Amino acid sequence: MTLDLDDTKAQAFRERARSVGREPEQLLVEFIDQLLKQPGTNIDEATDYVLAKNRELYRRLA
Repeated sequence: MTLDLDDTKAQAFRERARSVGREPEQLLVEFIDQLLKQPGTNIDEATDYVLAKNRELYRRLA
C-alpha cells in the first residue's frame, strides 16, 4: 500500500509523529489498527471512535 503526500505534508507528518514519540509509519499503523479493531461497526462509527480517542494527538498534528 502506498500513501502519496506532497513533500510539505510528508515532512510535516514526519515531524509531528516524532513529536509524539512515534515514527510516521508506526503512527499510521496504530491508526489503522484502531480503526480495524472496531468489531460490528461501520466505517463512520469506527472513524468517529478513532477521532474521539485521539483528539489531542490530531490537534497537535493539525
